[in-house]
Amino acid sequence: MLRLDKFLWYCRLAKTRSAAQQVAAAGHLRIDGRVVDRAHAGVRVGNVLSFPLHGQVRVIRIEALPVRRGPPAEARAVYTDLSPPASLVDASAAPT
Repeated sequence: MLRLDKFLWYCRLAKTRSAAQQVAAAGHLRIDGRVVDRAHAGVRVGNVLSFPLHGQVRVIRIEALPVRRGPPAEARAVYTDLSPPASLVDASAAPT
């Protein structure tokens, strides 16, 4: 198990660990559908995280727990992005 804030920082989903703590504390992040409002919540392989990032909702499934904050390619290898493509999200938000 790994702390949520460390996971977000290690995987380069947050620029700093304090930014990762703020994302978690804001109460907008969900682990397997449960709202989380604390940075020390534990995450494990198989968890699905959903949270707002840069104006869109990101949904990722944890495939492995990182042991360090490595290069971007290494960081992307530990999760699978399940987010819908931005073009689909924009099209569904358009008025008909």
